[in-house]
Amino acid sequence: MLSTQALLSAIGVGEKSATVIGATFQWFLRDLTGMLGGILFTLYKGSDLDSNAKMWRLVADLMNDLGMLMDLLSPLFPSAFIFVVCLGSLSRSFTGVASGATRAALTQHFALQNNVADISAKEGSQETVATMIGMALGMILARITMGLPLAIWLSFLSLTVFHMYANYRAVRCLALTSLNIERSTILFQHFMETGQVLSPEQVSRTEHVLPTWITSWSSKKVKLLHANVRLGVRVSSLDHQEMMEVLLSARYHYLKAKYLLVEREGIINVAIHKNSTASDVLQSYIHALVMAKLMGKSTSVYLESQSWMDKQYEVFLQKLSSSGWKTGRLLSPPIIWKANWTDVSSDDKID
Repeated sequence: MLSTQALLSAIGVGEKSATVIGATFQWFLRDLTGMLGGILFTLYKGSDLDSNAKMWRLVADLMNDLGMLMDLLSPLFPSAFIFVVCLGSLSRSFTGVASGATRAALTQHFALQNNVADISAKEGSQETVATMIGMALGMILARITMGLPLAIWLSFLSLTVFHMYANYRAVRCLALTSLNIERSTILFQHFMETGQVLSPEQVSRTEHVLPTWITSWSSKKVKLLHANVRLGVRVSSLDHQEMMEVLLSARYHYLKAKYLLVEREGIINVAIHKNSTASDVLQSYIHALVMAKLMGKSTSVYLESQSWMDKQYEVFLQKLSSSGWKTGRLLSPPIIWKANWTDVSSDDKID
C-alpha cells in the first residue's frame, strides 16, 4: 500500500498538470518491462526452479520487496522515474515466475494424499484472507503516514526486514523429501562417514536456502564435492581415447547402467545414455560422487568406485527410503545432451 501510494503520486495523480495519456504510457512501459523480464527469467532460470524450490521461494519474496522499494523510490527521482519504475516491474516479474513455479513444487510436497488440487485451493484461500487483512492494515498505515516521509520509510523498511526474516524461518522449517544435487551430496557424505542416513528434518537444517554466492563461506566441503561433478556433458567435449579405455575396462557395467563416467583434470564428467531412466540419472550422480570422494585417495578410482556401487548403493537407497526420502529421481537441471553406445565387440557403432 505504501509503494502503490508513492507510485500513484509519482505518476501525477491529483495534479492538474498530469495527463491521462502520459500516465497510461508510463504504466504501459512498466507492464511491458515486467512481461519481457518474466519471459527472459523463465528462459535462463526456469529449469532450475524445480531442483532448488526452497531457495527460489525465498528469492521470489526478496525480489518482490525490491520491486516495492523501487516504487517507493520513484518519486525521489523525477528525471529517472520511468527507469526506476521499470526496474521495479522487472524485479516483480521474477517474483511472479519463481513464486508460481515453486508454489507448484511445494504444493506437491504438502499433498500427502495426492490431493494437490485441494491443498492448492486451501492455500489460495489462506493467502486471500491474509492479503485482505494486510490491505486493511496497509490502508490505515498509509493514512497515518501520509505526508511523513520519515515515518513512511521507517515503516516500510521495518516491515520488509520482518517479512524477509519470517520467510527465511518458514523456508528453514520446510523439510522436503525429494533428492536434489545438494541434498543428495549431504546425504552421501554423511553415509560415507557414518554408514547412516540423515532424516529430511536434519538435512533441512544443513542445506542452503540462500543463493550460494551469499553463503559461499559455509559448507565448503559439501559444495566442493558436488562442484567436481558435471552431469549430462556433451560426449564430443570428452577425449575419445579416455572414453574408449573406460568402456573397455567396464564394458558390462556401462551397458547395463546407461551412463558413462570420465575423470578429467579432477572433474567427473557424466555422459547419460539416451535410453536412461530417472533412476539411472540418480545412480550416475551417486557414482560420480563416489569417484569425486576417492580422488586423491586411490590410484584405481574407477575400480574402487564400481566396487562401492556394487556393495553399498542398494543399501544406501534402502536406508534413504526407510528414512522417508523419495528415491525415484534426482531433481537436477534438465539433461540436454545424451549419448548412445553399444558393445564394441559387435558391428554396432558408438555414437
